[in-house]
Amino acid sequence: MKGKKRHQALMPFTEDHNEVLVFSERIGTGLRENVERKRIKKYANWFKDEYLDPHFELENQFIFPILGKSNVRIKRALANHRRLNRLFDESSNLDIVLNKIEEEIGSFIRFEERILYNEIQKIASKEDLLMIENVHHELDFSEEGWEDRFWLNLSFPISPKKTEG
Repeated sequence: MKGKKRHQALMPFTEDHNEVLVFSERIGTGLRENVERKRIKKYANWFKDEYLDPHFELENQFIFPILGKSNVRIKRALANHRRLNRLFDESSNLDIVLNKIEEEIGSFIRFEERILYNEIQKIASKEDLLMIENVHHELDFSEEGWEDRFWLNLSFPISPKKTEG
């Protein structure tokens, strides 16, 4: 798979992963710049509800079944989803929780992009890929609903992803 490009049907999910990495960078920057932890956690919870949960649901319904529930990589991805959900549910020790969320997301996205999605792309049928291509539009995310953009007032702000529209 090395050197081969991501199939067009999976590209929106790869773009989602890039958006999640930006989210992770925002958490890290907020932590380094001593932004109030409750502000960061509130943003993290909003992002999870509005973006991560719907993304996970689409993966669980349409992408992961291509390899099957017994596949070791799918088991790892589902375990990663559960671990992240437990971290997001935590409301104490915010320094530790937010640091772990930032670390877990980076590691998890690298695993999905470098290993899991490559394996899925190798064995997915044309029908699987067409179905994936047709469902991603259901994930309609916008950060316009979030007003506390703490990352914009920092010494090293993280810019939102540029999109053509």
